[in-house]
Amino acid sequence: MVTETREQQTVANGQRERRVKRRFEIAEELNYKMLYGQRIAETGSGKTLNISSGGVRFTTESTLTIGMPIEVSMGWPVLLNDSCPMKLVIYGCVIRCDENGAAVAIERYEFRTQGSRAFHQPGIPAPAEFLLLG
Repeated sequence: MVTETREQQTVANGQRERRVKRRFEIAEELNYKMLYGQRIAETGSGKTLNISSGGVRFTTESTLTIGMPIEVSMGWPVLLNDSCPMKLVIYGCVIRCDENGAAVAIERYEFRTQGSRAFHQPGIPAPAEFLLLG
């Protein structure tokens, strides 16, 4: 489900909201990898809470270390050409983490195709003349 959210102009303590990017509530399962140089330090899964062009907020299995590089991979809710599933891969840095999840500042991202839907449909039984008798 994708719904657009508009942030409130003030937060609980009366200060103005500083976020300038429009965020979208997209609830998709995701996987993440905490990176330590070229090594994977930790992996986990969660669910997106919202996303913008500048960052993504999601649930986590454990508390993530602020400042650590991270790779987040999630299915994209829209098909390419109405037939090809896509995956969004986000590379960024953890900027916030609490008991509800983590926030990542997006440094770069890429969309990857996951193959045509036609190849993922259940098999159709072969006609009787093609069945081998043994």
